[in-house]
Parts: sequence; structure tokens; C-alpha cells
Amino acid sequence: MARKDLLKSVIGQPTDTPVDGGRSSYAMRGASKSMKVSIDSLAENSKRLLEGETIVEIDTGLIDASFVNDRLSGDDGAFEELKGSIAASGQDTPVLLRPHPEAAGRYMVVFGHRRVRVARALGRPVRAVVKDMDDVAHVLAQGQENTARADLSFIEKALFAKNLRDVGQAKEVIQRALTIDGTLLSRMLSVTSTIPGHVIEAVGPAKQIGRDRWEDLKKLMAEKANIKVADRIIATDGFDQLDSDTKFEILHSKVAEAGRAPKRRSTKAAPAKRTWTAGDGRIKGVIGRSGRAYNISLTSKDSAGFGEFLSENLDQLYADYLAQSEETSTP
Repeated sequence: MARKDLLKSVIGQPTDTPVDGGRSSYAMRGASKSMKVSIDSLAENSKRLLEGETIVEIDTGLIDASFVNDRLSGDDGAFEELKGSIAASGQDTPVLLRPHPEAAGRYMVVFGHRRVRVARALGRPVRAVVKDMDDVAHVLAQGQENTARADLSFIEKALFAKNLRDVGQAKEVIQRALTIDGTLLSRMLSVTSTIPGHVIEAVGPAKQIGRDRWEDLKKLMAEKANIKVADRIIATDGFDQLDSDTKFEILHSKVAEAGRAPKRRSTKAAPAKRTWTAGDGRIKGVIGRSGRAYNISLTSKDSAGFGEFLSENLDQLYADYLAQSEETSTP
């Protein structure tokens, strides 16, 4: 469904120009394959939030961002495209705001962050619907509207899930906000907890990179040595000038070259042990050193009796050993 149809019934007029400048080509793959609710259904949910509500113009200086972030920086092209569209044709689709829960007279964005940024950049008020809602309703509306537009990348959705968890939202709320099941949520959180946040921020939204590629990078980054490799790569001159997808590809390639598996510690070979047999097999033993100890293990028919004999004659055997040692050392 095109972005222009998302809230068409609210504004009561045709919207020939896409409000958000078109969708990303990251479309229904990776994490999106696990969505349980159709795009059309989610768009209807967004419409119902605004139906029958008055559209007002709000000074952007009175508007604060959502209490939970759902985007990474690095999508300047899409922002500029949207800015050009709104500058030329106006803002067709309103944003959804709520009265700020902690600051009287101010507002908090529920969805429409980029349209607010554009209005601020253009020095004009933003067209908005203001609706009272609690935090749970807020994150559900924010998450489902983003899903309906299908322009968040896998890693942005994964970070959104992490941010929701970090502010104390229940697992069930996060799943509903992103329309995912518990398994996918766990996989998203595993990616964002294993790959350091500063590395993800350095890469950016990576619109073309799906879940499988991020999970592969996660496996590589599970090794601390590879995190150091990643830090060197993102600090390389010119890395920050690359587009986000290219950043990911370079990072993944270089970290993979550094080695997928941790280097195993070299271990000293265990001292060799020897076997001893006497009396046509009536007595057998395994003899050798283990660390600082020297072991004799006796088996077969005469093991018990010979073992007792040894233990009873240890003093004499040790005296014989000392005498032999002295004879050997005497010039």
C-alpha cells in the first residue's frame, strides 16, 4: 500500500504526492516475513487513530520526540526528498501528537517524526492531530504505523524493540507494536545485545540488509577480538562518508576476514605414560607423571597383593633409591 493511501480518509482529499517521499526498498523480507498482521490492516489501525479528529497546526518549537527512538541517522536522502515534496506541495498527511506527559503546554510525537523535522527545517508549523494516550497506546501506535509504512530496516526495528524493553515495556506490548512473535523478538534482542550499540550507530539503518545478514554479523561479534576489529574499521578515514549499506558490507567483510572462531589456547602435550607387565600378565601397571605427581596404577590378578608389598617396603625402596643416586653422583 502506498504511503499516500495510509490516512487518505482523514484529510478528505486526494494525495497524489507521496508524503514521505516513497518507501525504502527494504520491503517485506528478513524480519518482515514474520509479521502476523497485513500492511492493509495496520494502515487501517493508523487511520482509526485519526478519524474524526481535528487537524491543527502546532509550532514545532513546542514538540518533543517520542520517549522511545525508532530510527537511526543516515537517511538524509529520504529526508531531503520529503522536504522537497512538502516545500512544493504542502504537508498532506498530519502527524500524531499527544500532550506531553511531563511538560505542560508541550507535545510529544507519536508518529510522524520526519514530517516534524521537515516542518522545523522549513520554519513552518506542522499539521497534526493531538490525542490523549498512555505510554502503551503510544508505542503500539508508533510501532504499527511504522510497520504499515514498511520503511524501517531490520536493525531499526530491532533497536526499537530494545529501546522499548529498556524503558520497561512488556514483551507482549513490544510484540504487538512490531507485529512479531516471541521468537523473532528474541532474535532481534540477541542481535542488539551482542553487537555493540556504537557499532550499530556507525553503520546506520542499512535499508537493504535483512535479518540473516545481521545475525551473521552478530555471530562474528560474539568474539571480543572481533569487536576490536570493528572499532578499527569504523574509525577508518572516510568510513562515515559511505552509504549505510556499504558500511555494513565493508564491516562484515573485514570482520569475517579477521576470523570467525576464537583462537584456541595452545596446550602442552600430556606427558607420555608407559605400561608395565610381569608374571605372564599376572600383574600390569600404567606408570607416568601427571603434573608434579607420579602415578602407578596396578591391575590384574596380583595387583592388590603387589600393591600391599610396595606400600610395606616404601622406606626400604626409597633408601635403595638414595644409595643408588649417591653412587651415580660420586666421581
